[in-house]
Amino acid sequence: MTKMKPKTPELTEHDLFRLELVNMINLRHELVKLAGLID
Repeated sequence: MTKMKPKTPELTEHDLFRLELVNMINLRHELVKLAGLID
């Protein structure tokens, strides 16, 4: 008897772009800090 495992979700092109964008953002940048204060 084998256990059923959930399928791993496939990444779309949009998801891949989003992951790279997160890596490009400098969290120490003044505009990022300002955005945090506004929220």
